[in-house]
Amino acid sequence: MSDKDTGTGFAIGFIVGAAIGLAIGILYAPQPGKETRELLKEKAEKAKEKAAEVAEKVKETAAEAREKATEVAEKVKETAAEARKRAEAKFEEVKEKTK
Repeated sequence: MSDKDTGTGFAIGFIVGAAIGLAIGILYAPQPGKETRELLKEKAEKAKEKAAEVAEKVKETAAEAREKATEVAEKVKETAAEARKRAEAKFEEVKEKTK
């Protein structure tokens, strides 16, 4: 699971870094202030949409991981219960044989 966390963190960091780089590039571009502000506004909207998409993906991935963890926990619980029953049965069997 930590591999997915690292990948998600990298993706978020990459997007944020790209947005910052883009903003700096736009600010240093030779164009009038009004055009720069318009361009920044457009890019900010796109970045906001992309961030929302990434956040949604992270939520979906977390929900899937939670669901899988619940399934695994349930299987472990069932397996442990079965093992306990078998152990108790063997114990009783050995106990009967020793009498």
